[in-house]
Amino acid sequence: MKIKKVLTIILLASSCAAFAQSFTVNSPNKKISLSLHLNAAGALVYHVNYKNKPIIEPSNLGFKINDQADLLNNFSILQVDSSTFNETWTPVWGETKTIVNNYKEIAITLKEKGDKPRILQVVFKVFNDGVGFRYHFPEQPNLFHFVVADELSTFNLTGDHKIWWMPGDFDTNEYTYNTSQISEIEKLAKKRDGAIFTATPIKGAFVQTPLMIKTKDNVYVNIHEAALINYPAMDLKFNLSTFEATSTLANDAVGNKAYMRAPCSTPWRTIIVSDDARDIIASKTILNLNEPCKLTNTNYIKPMKYCGIWLEMHLGLSTWDFAGGQSASDAGSDGKQKTKTKHGATTENTKKYIDFAAKNGFGGVLVEGWNEGWEDWFGKWKEDVFDFVTPYPDYDFKGLNAYAQSKGVGMITHHETSGSVTNYERWIDSAYRLMASVGSHALKSGYVGKIIPRGEFHDGQWMVNHYLRAIKKAAQYDIMVVAHEPVRPTGLHRTYPNFMAAEAARGQEFNFWSEGNPPEHETILPFTRLMGGPMDYTPGIFEIKMSAYDITKKEQVHSTLAKQLALYVTMYSPLQMAADLPENYEKHLDAFQFIKEVPVDWQESKYLEAEPGDFITVVRKDKNSENWFLGAITDENNRDTEIKLDFLSPNKKYQAIVYQDGKDADWQNNPKSYAIKTIQVTLKSKIKLHLAKGGGAAISFKPIN
Repeated sequence: MKIKKVLTIILLASSCAAFAQSFTVNSPNKKISLSLHLNAAGALVYHVNYKNKPIIEPSNLGFKINDQADLLNNFSILQVDSSTFNETWTPVWGETKTIVNNYKEIAITLKEKGDKPRILQVVFKVFNDGVGFRYHFPEQPNLFHFVVADELSTFNLTGDHKIWWMPGDFDTNEYTYNTSQISEIEKLAKKRDGAIFTATPIKGAFVQTPLMIKTKDNVYVNIHEAALINYPAMDLKFNLSTFEATSTLANDAVGNKAYMRAPCSTPWRTIIVSDDARDIIASKTILNLNEPCKLTNTNYIKPMKYCGIWLEMHLGLSTWDFAGGQSASDAGSDGKQKTKTKHGATTENTKKYIDFAAKNGFGGVLVEGWNEGWEDWFGKWKEDVFDFVTPYPDYDFKGLNAYAQSKGVGMITHHETSGSVTNYERWIDSAYRLMASVGSHALKSGYVGKIIPRGEFHDGQWMVNHYLRAIKKAAQYDIMVVAHEPVRPTGLHRTYPNFMAAEAARGQEFNFWSEGNPPEHETILPFTRLMGGPMDYTPGIFEIKMSAYDITKKEQVHSTLAKQLALYVTMYSPLQMAADLPENYEKHLDAFQFIKEVPVDWQESKYLEAEPGDFITVVRKDKNSENWFLGAITDENNRDTEIKLDFLSPNKKYQAIVYQDGKDADWQNNPKSYAIKTIQVTLKSKIKLHLAKGGGAAISFKPIN
């Protein structure tokens, strides 16, 4: 059902004083109130209340424009449009089968006073769980081609709140998260992280979005953006005295932020609000602020689990390059080779992974290091590295795709650009055409390194446009995309559902060759990075300590084995990797059974418990059956909880298989200790769970016929 009602008020300049210069819009459920007014300087100001308590205090809106006066004040209100909207739509894939899109909208058209007035429209949508706003520049004589020097949107918070954040940086989002008060940002901001090659943190009190906030009144607020198209990504700069955050945009090589041509619009700025943390991660507001699906064909889009030739290179057991000698664990910052190790992406080795995928019902096999160029790429800022079509002599590209298809498995092609994006764009049609010719319908792309064109950032307008060009181009060849090292997602998978997932945060791989990801990391990501879209986190590591491969290594995954199972439910992605080596799964076939069975496309999702940085419990219903799957994780502290099973269907009995931490489990001292039990339950049952330090639990529920 789709309902839209529109009311338009035209305010004539000669009689503006006769009309109210303030407006209030309430959410459909009346919990959120947006207020707008034109102040004495002629600037449009907004503020947001939740349950009659201020969340965003009066905040400014506007722009700095190159070679022009700021587009900030001296406005009169030309026109006001208001509407209500209510629909239910069906995503191609996702956490739920259907999504409700219900909001009230107000669009205020502003006109500057003076001889050559410029016109700016600000559009607000008020949902039951938040507010989205964006700017629209109508076609007009006094503002056509223009350059944005910066955006002046502010978020005036009500106090020195607790926040979960990472330093502002337009070239990487692979930091660990800080938990602090707003006033502590500048002193806690990390210096360059040696494990992040492109880290360029912005000096000062800058943070990235999505930003998670908890007020002193225990109200949760999340600030991010939606529908990032033809515009740079937004970070936030805090005033540590007033706690006001101002948008700041990634610049290009010459210092400009965005090149615009009216008519045009900016991305939406999003503010998600609730006094229940579960509502934040369940929100669909960011998705709803994106346009409906634009693809005419979605038949090739298939959510799936996959395995692949990936981890063995991170462990130093094999290499990406044919000559041997470069892996994440032994390559220096200069990229020089230090060892001689076998090539991983061989025909023989790939067939083993294909056979493993076919045996266990996985839909895909990823192979990294299959194409020429890996010997001389890391850290060189080099223009021509890969051509994306020439396999190494020991890798039969066409033959392996045919072999995989004969087994009912698809090959996931890997394109590492090394940051040389101009080179990738020259080859992209040829590369996608080759994939289409052999029936490879899934792609993992990578953007490791400094960007070429030199001086551009990963989060700048040029790169934002490239990522979307690549997704649209992939759709022309029936290809699904998983992007690594891109700008953080903003819900564009609604519009382009072949954009399946992204990394765009500190993934599991950091556990193998750096200080790793602290146990709280996976309890923060759903409140931050995953607000914009699914993450390719690569869960499912069973061999937790890297000393199993080399006794001199101290690195390890900062979780228990049971928590690795739970991540398949708590960290949503329609493409989930069984990331460990096949031989490690064969040592624990009883625990591996959960990975084999857990779906990746869901009919319904319920967040049962949640607190950012502490714990999350999620239960989801398979889209294609009556089976439910639960995941519960904790941070560095152990946790006891009791779960009500009232989400189960009435008048049915279920077999519940519980995969949980062993009594002596601990992420540091005994991470592989786990226990499995089978019990019979109904919707009236409760299950007590003990989560070890850094631990978790996973449960499958199947109806008993």
